[in-house]
Amino acid sequence: MSEAELPAVPPRRRQSGVATADVVQSAHIGGNAELFPQVLALHVPDGATVADVTYGSGVFWKQVRPGRYRLLATDLADGVDCRALPYADASLDALVLDPPYLEGLLRGKAATRGGQGSHAQFRSYYSNGDEAPPTARWHQAVLELYLAAAAEARRVLRDHGIFIVKCQDEVSANRQELTHVQLLCGFAELGFYARDLFVLVRANKAGVARLLKQVHARKNHSYFLVLQKVPAGGSVARYRTRDLRLAPQ
Repeated sequence: MSEAELPAVPPRRRQSGVATADVVQSAHIGGNAELFPQVLALHVPDGATVADVTYGSGVFWKQVRPGRYRLLATDLADGVDCRALPYADASLDALVLDPPYLEGLLRGKAATRGGQGSHAQFRSYYSNGDEAPPTARWHQAVLELYLAAAAEARRVLRDHGIFIVKCQDEVSANRQELTHVQLLCGFAELGFYARDLFVLVRANKAGVARLLKQVHARKNHSYFLVLQKVPAGGSVARYRTRDLRLAPQ
């Protein structure tokens, strides 16, 4: 068939924008400070009120331009528990959560509890700082903490608000725990839609002491999960990504 005989093709509808490879990608090698601004830029509009309820030393925010967001920074040092926040219902545009994600920080007995240095406050608070048994054991204690914080996040977020969660999978009691999958399932039950997921790969290799035989792959990656609050009565399964529009000031 000659070119003249080819059937007419309707003109393609012109798409806005230009072709580019300069886009935010889902997997990154580096640190939290490099990736977190990209997560915000993609999902949280300028001027949004963002509560970072596990702020710590502010590593996430080191490369975020000051003044871009209205940041409410709190953590345990301020006496603020991520499971009982001092904010009104539906008052926040976005919330950031990065609690302890290793079960060793949450063990009931101090003698076997992990966490030193920057984690010392976590180990003495979230495990109650005494010998009393926690309400959940081992990895289940990690999930319990995340989900309790997520329920509180849902309370304080506006409809369609953005919930950014840092987590990492772990092996606990010789059992593979895919924390990010477990959390996504739990968050869906609470009424959060999984809007995006970022994988952060550490640039260096972690040392392992007293390794006799390797049974599971060593975890050298973590996740930023981006969730969106589905309005009450809405279906998570039928929800579609919505651009967050800021409330009038």
